[in-house]
Amino acid sequence: MLLSVIVPCYNEEENVPIFYEEMMKNSAFLEQEKLELEIIYIDDGSKDNTAAEVRKLHEKDERVHLVSFSRNFGKEAGIYAGFQKAKGDYVVMMDADLQDPPSLLPEMFSYIKQGYDSVATRRVTRKGEPPIRSFFARMFYRIMNKISKTEIVDGARDYRLMTRQVVDSILSMCEYNRFTKGIFGWVGYETKWLEYENVERTHGETKWSFWKLFLYSLDGITAFSTVPLAISSIMGVVFCIAAFVAIIALIVKNLIYHDPTPGWPSMVCIILLVSGVQLFCLGIVGQYLSKTYLEVKKRPIYLVKEEL
Repeated sequence: MLLSVIVPCYNEEENVPIFYEEMMKNSAFLEQEKLELEIIYIDDGSKDNTAAEVRKLHEKDERVHLVSFSRNFGKEAGIYAGFQKAKGDYVVMMDADLQDPPSLLPEMFSYIKQGYDSVATRRVTRKGEPPIRSFFARMFYRIMNKISKTEIVDGARDYRLMTRQVVDSILSMCEYNRFTKGIFGWVGYETKWLEYENVERTHGETKWSFWKLFLYSLDGITAFSTVPLAISSIMGVVFCIAAFVAIIALIVKNLIYHDPTPGWPSMVCIILLVSGVQLFCLGIVGQYLSKTYLEVKKRPIYLVKEEL
């Protein structure tokens, strides 16, 4: 039996050898369960020596593999590439910065042996994160679970151990605009959740700024819910009814009181409000249209520059 470890990397030269050392601490567990090992580092167009560090590891251990992209395609592309390259009967995905502790692997595998299809992890604390970022993250999960039929667990990490069947199901979803947390929930299967406290990075800084997380959340909403489109339609109907009622009221007022309609400033405010709502709704439609545009072009999700 083969265990594939997928490690997406972007500027992680310091963490690459440290992760390998931590992973090798599971040697006794791998031997006990009679598991062969392959570690697949996905270099997502790093600007540092991440690929060089992986090559050094490959020279001393052929179980270490490298897939290096031609440029930065994003973590979602790295995850998808890892799933495509993994040959294992079991596949686990974790970050190189050790925020996903390899020491949890024996416990995770024990649940797979009990019959679970996948074992996922979630953080019970957000220690080390800025409070405002934690607040918006929680709000995203609440909103997402209200507007989408796909369950996305608050605090869920990408750290997940899966059987081959689950991985093949994920690979069957070859969409260009990928939101892996939603894909995990959409494919279903019986999942065991492990909770652990947040672990800070060993080296380097997070690549996820507030703006990148915001855009990522928009990808998630548009990928797994059409509720925003329904909201824009409802808002359009409500404003049409309000405008019709206002027109009737103005006609009646003019017939009864013979009073020309005053209030140009208020009229300008109303026009600006309605115009703003229209542009907002057009923006929602534009988001879905842009995703459709990217899908129909059928561009590859990533391009490989080097593979070991």
